[in-house]
Order: sequence, then C-alpha cells, then structure tokens
Amino acid sequence: MKEKDAEKALPVHVGLIMDGNGRWAKRRGLPRSFGHKKGADTFTKAVEWFGNRGVKYLTVYAFSTENWKRPKEEIDGIMNLLDEYLDKADNNVEKNIKTVFIGDRERLDKNLQNKMRHLEEETSGCTGITAILAINYGGRDEIVRAVREIAKEAKYGKVNEITEEYIGNKLYTAGIPDPDVIARPSGEQRLSNFLLWQSAYSEFIFMDTLWPDFSEKDVDYILDEYAKRNRRFGAL
Repeated sequence: MKEKDAEKALPVHVGLIMDGNGRWAKRRGLPRSFGHKKGADTFTKAVEWFGNRGVKYLTVYAFSTENWKRPKEEIDGIMNLLDEYLDKADNNVEKNIKTVFIGDRERLDKNLQNKMRHLEEETSGCTGITAILAINYGGRDEIVRAVREIAKEAKYGKVNEITEEYIGNKLYTAGIPDPDVIARPSGEQRLSNFLLWQSAYSEFIFMDTLWPDFSEKDVDYILDEYAKRNRRFGAL
C-alpha cells in the first residue's frame, strides 16, 4: 500500500473495549485490583500511541452501567483509579490531549464529577487526540435517555421532524464522529452494550491480547487491519 493510500485509510475515530484486566491478574496469581491498575497504566499509554499515529478520537469503555453488579471492593478500586487518573491528568494540557467523559455521572461521587468537569474544561482547547472515557455508560441507557428527551420536546411542540441526525445530537457523543473501528482485546467477541447507535457501520476487530498487555504492536495491528477493510456503507 502506498503511503498516500495508507493515510487515507487511517481511522478518524477508534473505539476500544478495555477487557481482560481480571484474567490478566488471575493468571499471575494476583488480586483483580492489580489487573485494573496495570490496565489503567496501559490506557494512558494507548492514548498517546494512537495520537502519535494521527487518530483524532479514541473512545474507551472504562466502566459500564452493568459493572455496578461487581463486588463493592472492586468497584471502589476502579473509582480510586479514576480519581488518581484525574489528579495526574493536568499534563494532558501539555500533551495537547482533549479529554471528554460520556455516561451518566449522577451515580458517581460528587468529588469525581467535579474533577471530571474540571479536566474537560482545562483541555477543551487542546487540538491533539480527543480521549473519550465512557464511565457509567451503557449504549441502551444512552438511547433511552435520548428518546426521553425527544419525547419531552415533542410534548411541547419543539420537534418538527425526527431524523437520524436529530437523534444523534441527543446522544452523549453529539458532535463526535461515529467510530470507524471498534477493537476488543481479551478474546471476547461482543459489543457488551458499547456505542450501539454509533457502531452501525463500524469495523470490528477482536484480539486475544488481554488489555494490560496491549502494546504499540497491537495499535499497529488495529490500524493495519482497518486499512485492509473495504467499507461500502451498503453500496457496491
């Protein structure tokens, strides 16, 4: 593939389902918390790896609406890791990384909500890669919330025509292009309620690598595999 063609084939938006932290720890005889810690470190590196290769948006599945079913100790550990990330993320401005959070924040600790809002404001002017963290996020929940808002607007006569674009503008990802490719490490082959509306025409890549072991080689594999795909969007 010629260099010019390769540039054209680069995805604008990559979605990542970060999976396998617990299994990574179990294989090493470690508590699951060690896997989550290593996975958090991997996430920080992955944002820079994808950004260095020219990807404009990276959305990662950090904590789903279903993850509340896990043991309280594990949930608390994940939230503590988020808190640590937010405390250290001021250097995102220096790295020119814009940070956005999607999902229902109301169930999160108020201190976390404030820190999330602060980081979004601090990095709003950054022009490098946009790192989008899906926290307390569920694709179905997102669509339900959008439908409720549209129904409320329709009740007061504020809706003329409901289109795909109109619905898209009610989602958490309003203004963000749909993911060109969604990759899931760990060997699992499902979306698990991640970006259900937005992934209608995404390419899917499933990998056996557990998330804490995710490396630059895996980044290149995703981008190379994407470049081979023939995206027709229903046409010939």
